[in-house]
Amino acid sequence: MIELLGLLLVIQGAGGLINRLAGSSNPSWFVQLHVLPPPLHIAASAVLLAAGAGVLFAERARKRRRDQL
Repeated sequence: MIELLGLLLVIQGAGGLINRLAGSSNPSWFVQLHVLPPPLHIAASAVLLAAGAGVLFAERARKRRRDQL
């Protein structure tokens, strides 16, 4: 379940970041682009991407420690 949360954060962050950096004006399905004001889109997307990667790496490390015991 934690892995799913991490994956969703990575997808939302990376997708929003790519959407904003590419300059797309089409409607998007990235949550932060609908909730936050435009000046915060890139920063919020980068934070979501980093948080998702952190969750995924932490979960992987936790599983490795558990398997070694």
